[in-house]
Amino acid sequence: MKMLRFRSPSISSLTQEVQCTVRLLDDSEISCSIQRDTKGQFLLDHVCNHYSLLEKDYFGIRYVDPEKQRHWLDPSKPVVKQMKCQQPYTMCFRVKFYPQEPIKIKEELTRYLLYLQLKRDVYHGRLLCPFADAAYLGACIVQAELGDYDPEEHPADYISDFKLFPKQSLKLERKIMEIHQNELRSQCPALAELNLLQRAYTLDTYGVDPHPCKDFTGSTAFLGFTARGFVVFQGNKRIHLLKWADVSKFKFEGKTFYVIGVQREKKLVLTFHTSTPAACKHLWKCAVENQAFYKCAKSSQIKTVSSSSIFFKGSRFRYSGRVAKEVIEASSKIQREPPVVHRSQFGQSRSFTSLSHKQLIMNMEPLLPALSSSRENRDSSADNGLSALKDSVHLSPLKPSVTPEEVELEERENHVQERREDEAANRTRADEERREIHVDNEDEACAALTISDTAYSPCASMVPTPVEESQGGLDLLFQSPARLLKELHADPEMQVELQAERERELAREAYRQSLCSPSSGRQQMQACLRSAARLVVMATGLLMILLPLLLVLLESDLDISFLHDIRQTPEFEQFHYEYYCPLRRWFLCKLEIMTEQLWGD
Repeated sequence: MKMLRFRSPSISSLTQEVQCTVRLLDDSEISCSIQRDTKGQFLLDHVCNHYSLLEKDYFGIRYVDPEKQRHWLDPSKPVVKQMKCQQPYTMCFRVKFYPQEPIKIKEELTRYLLYLQLKRDVYHGRLLCPFADAAYLGACIVQAELGDYDPEEHPADYISDFKLFPKQSLKLERKIMEIHQNELRSQCPALAELNLLQRAYTLDTYGVDPHPCKDFTGSTAFLGFTARGFVVFQGNKRIHLLKWADVSKFKFEGKTFYVIGVQREKKLVLTFHTSTPAACKHLWKCAVENQAFYKCAKSSQIKTVSSSSIFFKGSRFRYSGRVAKEVIEASSKIQREPPVVHRSQFGQSRSFTSLSHKQLIMNMEPLLPALSSSRENRDSSADNGLSALKDSVHLSPLKPSVTPEEVELEERENHVQERREDEAANRTRADEERREIHVDNEDEACAALTISDTAYSPCASMVPTPVEESQGGLDLLFQSPARLLKELHADPEMQVELQAERERELAREAYRQSLCSPSSGRQQMQACLRSAARLVVMATGLLMILLPLLLVLLESDLDISFLHDIRQTPEFEQFHYEYYCPLRRWFLCKLEIMTEQLWGD
């Protein structure tokens, strides 16, 4: 019989180069050629070397498959095996793990890249915040991009040419200008960026990469993972916060995602439904990675996680990078000269018309075409400087013309309203700070918290899980959870399910109490003995099956290399001539005698 052979790829297929394009945080691109067996870590190191970045554990490379599902590039696997789209490959360099305290970042370069990511989050609605915080973040961006306000060089409505937020009102623009002109004067770009980081990391939506799902009531909710733990947003509220210490496990089956944890010393199981199984698996992988990064003290404590509790079923995954504490320790040991930060190319002159030569970094979403500005189509008589500015900056739509009296009246009303809102915001913030000092961690985790005046609804093109078009828009799906719960409790079928759940909970509680009784030790000993007996029986059965099978293979004429090597050993030859041959002759003799007796009868 012919020897078994395994097919291996040809040398030419391994040396074939693949073109990759990585889009950076400032929307510039770098390209490189990789081999078909090149792993993702090489591509990530290539981008970090382009930046001269050492604190690279916070960052990752993201790509989109043909089904519009986002994925993080696995550094330990070949790039070609992960990419399912056609060549050349296009990917994006993004922040994967947001630092819990940006002040602990050692180098200015890392803080600048985090600033660019947060600016994108603000623009696309991921970093949702109250009005006062939004105005401060916008003012920090303007100060970092333009510098100090100069009334001779900047027009009265210079903020309107920046598209900083998905819904940018005139009131918000005026508040941004007020903060920019007064509070942030004389701040260099690095300090303005640091102020933005310091304010952003105090927000509840800081570091949230939203995953749209549906809860058990059928309402849309956005799941996210932060340095604090697992969060759920619905409407304009944070309805769940499970700290990493209280999260036991993440699981998924098909389109259903499970979060198992402990809340107020009771087991908690949250269930959510995604639009596709691929989206659910991506959500589970993100959960496992974030839990390992923020929860573990050392990377050696990270274990391989299974998506299901059933043996030989489900997916297995392990986070292979360093954890947050190790990254902070490594950052504190950096001793090199700080690298030069190449920000957007601003000219020395701060005149508004000279802004056409400034390459402003605006928040364009990767892998999607840029939208054309409405002002470009209308202002055909604009000068060359303004037209160049429109090409590099997303401009807000034109505002309708109003009379000076209406403008003055509107300004007076807005000024009074802004003063009232600022006072209310200051009182609310002070109350929240006092409440956070005295409140228990458990109460903070389970209480619903209002994060903004508007609903948390990031752009559909921005969320990593695709949203079905049949949902009719995200804003219409945010309904009152209290009303839905009342309708569900009024349903007879739901009453039966709730009663069954109570009975199961009582049965589990009775079982836990039985384990604490004096006779539980004897029962546990008996259970251990039964488990050991089952293990011995299973091992014996496997041996009874595998040993005869191996013996048959060895005594057969199969010409396989490892069987041939075993046959040449002295031990097997001794077994063959002293035991197997006599046993075979005895068996054949008995079989012949039985056959003769059968024929004789």
